[in-house]
Amino acid sequence: MIDAIAHSNGAYRGIAVIDGRYRDKDLEALAEGGVRGVRFNFVKHLGGAPDIGFLKQTVERIRPLGWHLVLHFDADDLLEYEDLLRSLNIVVVIDHMGRVRAGDGLDQRPFQRLLDFMQNEMFWVKVCGSERCSSAGPPFTDSAPIARKLIETAPDRVLWGTDWPHPNIQGVMPDDGDLVDLISVFAPEPDLKHKLLIDNPARLYGFPDGQSAAD
Repeated sequence: MIDAIAHSNGAYRGIAVIDGRYRDKDLEALAEGGVRGVRFNFVKHLGGAPDIGFLKQTVERIRPLGWHLVLHFDADDLLEYEDLLRSLNIVVVIDHMGRVRAGDGLDQRPFQRLLDFMQNEMFWVKVCGSERCSSAGPPFTDSAPIARKLIETAPDRVLWGTDWPHPNIQGVMPDDGDLVDLISVFAPEPDLKHKLLIDNPARLYGFPDGQSAAD
């Protein structure tokens, strides 16, 4: 990843997955190389929650670097870890729309909790992973009301990403064309689309004005 960033002439940024072997000098080297945050996974079928003590220690170590967290949850984790999330006091990006289940509708408790988080300027969300949230399958349009509501709630703190090459997919591998087509369903307005794809990631990841690269 660091090599790819170095060869991008400033077009790329990275998010790291780290463990206890990383020292402060290692984190500083990653920052110099273009890393802007650390990702933690909570999803049960991928091993479940990380060591919470280590997560909290990591928050304190990355805070001086201006980094943020990217957290990958199951929907119910939004309820279980609410107190933890509210205590972190660092920018948190919730991946894949919190993996809320589209078939459970907009009134489901995990989604309502996600909307509550998005009232706080420390929280961002990636309106991607429709293939993971969908209850209907391809072309995953049943995820559109969820994504749309998130965009309307916090238009300046939403991001999009490809999730390519779609690791750990259970079932049908998504058509990337379907996923790209959903962008115009989520955000048909040019100004919102520009925020989603350019302005917001440029601000979060420290790109020059008007420059961004979706992950």
